[in-house]
Amino acid sequence: MAGARKRTTSAGRAAPKNRQVPWLLIGAVVVVLALIGGIGFFLFDRSSQISPWRPSDSNRDPSLAIPGIVTQAYEGSHHVTPQQRVAYDRFPAFGGPHDGYWAACNGQVYPQPVRNENMVHSLEHGAVWIAYDPTRVTGAALDTLSAKVQGQNQMMMSPYPGLDQPISLQSWGHQLKVSDPTDPRIDQFITSLKGNPYGVYPEVGASCDALGPGAFDPANPPPFDPPPYPRDALPMDYKGTSGAGGMGGTG
Repeated sequence: MAGARKRTTSAGRAAPKNRQVPWLLIGAVVVVLALIGGIGFFLFDRSSQISPWRPSDSNRDPSLAIPGIVTQAYEGSHHVTPQQRVAYDRFPAFGGPHDGYWAACNGQVYPQPVRNENMVHSLEHGAVWIAYDPTRVTGAALDTLSAKVQGQNQMMMSPYPGLDQPISLQSWGHQLKVSDPTDPRIDQFITSLKGNPYGVYPEVGASCDALGPGAFDPANPPPFDPPPYPRDALPMDYKGTSGAGGMGGTG
């Protein structure tokens, strides 16, 4: 019968059946590809955010690649009394004998110059000290520097009259002098050296909190005493005593 015949093509072959599009399979593939792409972008984005100036097992002191960095090896834990002075070999000092009590370095922005011997002790604890010439760094420039310090542990800042450059950064055994508060090397220095866990400073893990009145009072710090040094100033190879202010322990 004509109704029972199969539909044929003009060539006499049976016409193919209509194929269904596998939308579920296509959707699943699209979802998988999107997930893979998202994960790849996330990993790439994370890797791009890892600073080359952050210390690592393979690069323990990235600051050595900063143009203009100055380094000097110093022994730690050689203490002087609050009445003694040290004839430092650098200005500002960034290592050597120092007061038994450290300056508070937990985000302190000192409005006045502070005694070198206390500030150097804080460097021994892993702090970065930003010193600046108060005659050349004022207003917005001063605010830019202060924002890098306030609320940041192992950071401190103070004016330093007579600097040969407007800004000088110190970490134990490291120094960088710049003229512009927006110089990218400032952040490179801080990232490389603040609290560096790989032993670039003598007392890894030591506190930056002040011990209080009678030791070091952040509200009334020992005053800055600039060079020239008196004849009885102690030499850089002075061995001094160990322990914080004669109290013993880490200092």
